[in-house]
Amino acid sequence: MEHQLVIVLDFGGQYDQLIARRVRDCGVYCEVRSYKTPIEEIRRLSPAGIIFTGGPNSVYDESSPHIGKEIFELGIPILGICYGCQLMAYTLGGKVAACDRSEYGKTETYYDRSSVLFGGIHLPETATSWMSHTDYVAELPEGFRVTAHTANCPAAAFECPERKLYAVQFHPEVNHTFAGQGMLDSFLKNVCGCIGDWTMAGYAQTAIQQIREKVGDGKVLLALSGGVDSSVAAALLAKAVGEQLTCIFVDHGFMRKNEGDEVEAAFQDSGMRFIRVNAKEQFMARMRGVSDPETKRKIIGEEFIRVFEQEAKKIGKVDYLVQGTIYPDVIESGLGDSAVIKSHHNVGGLPDYVDFKEIIEPLRMLFKDEVRKLGTELGLSPVLVWRQPFPGPGLAIRIIGEITDEKLTILQDADLIFRQEIAKAGLDREINQYFAVLTNMRSVGVMGDFRTYDYTVALRAVTTSDFMTADFAQIPYETLAAAASRIVNEVPSVNRIVYDVTTKPPATIEWE
Repeated sequence: MEHQLVIVLDFGGQYDQLIARRVRDCGVYCEVRSYKTPIEEIRRLSPAGIIFTGGPNSVYDESSPHIGKEIFELGIPILGICYGCQLMAYTLGGKVAACDRSEYGKTETYYDRSSVLFGGIHLPETATSWMSHTDYVAELPEGFRVTAHTANCPAAAFECPERKLYAVQFHPEVNHTFAGQGMLDSFLKNVCGCIGDWTMAGYAQTAIQQIREKVGDGKVLLALSGGVDSSVAAALLAKAVGEQLTCIFVDHGFMRKNEGDEVEAAFQDSGMRFIRVNAKEQFMARMRGVSDPETKRKIIGEEFIRVFEQEAKKIGKVDYLVQGTIYPDVIESGLGDSAVIKSHHNVGGLPDYVDFKEIIEPLRMLFKDEVRKLGTELGLSPVLVWRQPFPGPGLAIRIIGEITDEKLTILQDADLIFRQEIAKAGLDREINQYFAVLTNMRSVGVMGDFRTYDYTVALRAVTTSDFMTADFAQIPYETLAAAASRIVNEVPSVNRIVYDVTTKPPATIEWE
């Protein structure tokens, strides 16, 4: 089944992926593409709508991202947000200038509710929007009218309904904008004519059929980590190709304490063919002397593939490798001109040559919460669907600096204690991800009457709906105190505990 498509054109803004997530919340499938996507390709894709994202540049700077006028002549509805708003005005003959007074954060905004974007969504004439700009639209292009303003921004929103062109200076995708989701929904449903047919039930049906057509009677090898992503991918492939599937769990030695045994136990009675490969020595040998996080990820990505190739030869001819890659992995590993935040071992960390006919990534376009919904749709055990997220490289990227057996043991023990205390407090389903990090910093402490010079462990816990943005979890002090006390008393070589109170952005959820 072909779904209606909305394209989010990426101009380098910090909320680009959040826009895509909000569009999907409206039941509309969308993809993020570079602003350099050729007009011929956009025409071929025939999207129901296009959204221009924000960005850090000034449109009147020649080196900034620009787009040709042709896109406005396709007859496809377009919504410009922040930089995208200014770009629309500038490209069509308006004027953009530096603000006398920049606007950041929550801003009182006055709306014209006769606009299709603002009508019928319980939006008062005055409400809060989230602004983040140093330039503004000083003069509108011909044929446009203002539909919102603030004390310092005379064109906080404008439109040309005849051409189906709409623009907002603020960020409707951010929760701080009152009724922002409703504005996006109005654009999608009332302007673009989207019917909201994007569901996990439909996705599962389509994906299973596509996998069957691709694989035919070939053999499939799945990289199983035991996390929600690879577990859902396994359930999807099992329904699609049954006994043609072999799941291989590579225990690289960087798992959480006892986790290798737990993963094996979870899949023992699943009906899937499951093979565990204990490869700690092989991975540790490659990690000796390595401190750079990007290098760690790339080494682990390559070594994963090599282990799978070795196991595939034991099985016989294997045509396809399946990975549980999800959309945030792809995005953070670099999209178009966007910055590489970190190379995920299963995306940017893949070697140039892979000895399989093709890699299948059935979850590549899904966000984390969509993956969980798909797992539930497929009947996967809640234990696996709601398993604590864990990165493919494991504790290797939670040990800052070079990895040693001693550091690995320290972190495994500290992480287990933190997770136990979170569960004891009944917070294990409220907090979306929580873990310990072994920093490379040592500091002076005292244990009994003796001076110590030991490691600092950082605790990290976040709440998030999509893992593209996140806030630090406000864990009760008594829970943090209990975890800290146990770690310094029960784990050798640790004398200091800190709690990470940074949001994403500017930080990422992981430290490396």
